[in-house]
Amino acid sequence: MRDTYFSGAKLAVISAGKVLAFLRDERTDIQWPGLWDLPGGGREPGETPVDCAIRETWEETGVMLRPSEVVWQRDFQEDKGGRTWFLVAAPGWLCLPAPKLSIEGQAVRWMAVEQFLALPDAVPHMQARLRAYLLADRKEFHGPAQAAS
Repeated sequence: MRDTYFSGAKLAVISAGKVLAFLRDERTDIQWPGLWDLPGGGREPGETPVDCAIRETWEETGVMLRPSEVVWQRDFQEDKGGRTWFLVAAPGWLCLPAPKLSIEGQAVRWMAVEQFLALPDAVPHMQARLRAYLLADRKEFHGPAQAAS
């Protein structure tokens, strides 16, 4: 099953009590400049939410995930009318892979989930969506989990 009506996806990668976060560029032509964010971005043609989130995470942080590591997802209506997906991956690594900053962003790092949620300089709706996941019934799984074949 493919979800054909969404503009992008964000992914919270959580392992060992930490979440993968990156500091957005300080540019006036992007949303949320200079704030801490989660990996993700715009959808490419034919991508599922899982495909989009995994590709963007790899491009932005150098951290590779498998579709089977996505444990939760939900679509959100955006203020400007579009739909985006928020996904959570819980790969269960004992040793966290070192993230690598790509051409986007100022910094990338693992931080305690509680630290990300408490940051005054984080994208507010990403904090809210991560809280929604933490409060959700873990048996709840919204939407298409499949990656494109």
